[in-house]
Amino acid sequence: MADSPVVLSDVHKSFGAMTVLDGVSMDFPAGQTTAVIGPSGTGKSVLLKHIVGLLEPDRGEVRVFGTDMARASESARYAVRKRLGMLFQDGALFDSLTVGENIEFPLVQHRKDLSSTKRRERVAEVLKMVELPGIEARAISSLSGGQRKRVGLARAIVHSPEMVLFDEPNSGLDPMTSDAIDQLIGHLKRSLGITFVVITHDIVSTVNIADRIAMLYGGKLVAWGTVQEVLRSQEPVVRRFFSRNLVLPTGEGEPSLPGPQSG
Repeated sequence: MADSPVVLSDVHKSFGAMTVLDGVSMDFPAGQTTAVIGPSGTGKSVLLKHIVGLLEPDRGEVRVFGTDMARASESARYAVRKRLGMLFQDGALFDSLTVGENIEFPLVQHRKDLSSTKRRERVAEVLKMVELPGIEARAISSLSGGQRKRVGLARAIVHSPEMVLFDEPNSGLDPMTSDAIDQLIGHLKRSLGITFVVITHDIVSTVNIADRIAMLYGGKLVAWGTVQEVLRSQEPVVRRFFSRNLVLPTGEGEPSLPGPQSG
């Protein structure tokens, strides 16, 4: 775990009588994409909020870049957050700002050392990375759902974070656009070499982009490993979850999407 930017140790979190995280221990390997999956209400987004320090565990420890997020000072948490990028489920873009101004926003906040010229150059650079060059002057309202996701991704990586957190990056997208976002995430992970954590319920997307999978169910970590290790799990709840969208391997074969039904 020494090279893992995030380590969770026996994390418990309840809201009233509802237990959301029940003794979760895991780490997120550096330079890899970890997909955190599970049905709705199983604690995926709550886990994400613990990583960024918006929630504190009732018991246990969440360390990000070695910092105990529950016990750190606000200034120490802020220092950790500067090392993170975040792509929110709805993009969380400012409609009152242009595309360029939206992407530049983290640089204005966190990179006081950069001139306005350097900031604009960096914005142009990341727009090329997400395959939307030259749209700095566009209004957010003029963008399609897929374009909003790409702009949100550009904003998440503009300050060169060490880790990027994605909250349901494929939500609200049609299958073709969703596949394009998956390909982009994979390309950026390979080219930037940074750690990605993806909160998702999209099984096909998970298999496409992940190096490792963590599955939460009933507040517990029921599966954790490489994609192939998790897909070969004999845990009934894991097999039920994946078999809705995949034909699971029974031996050494690869998972596949179900084909047309005969009959």
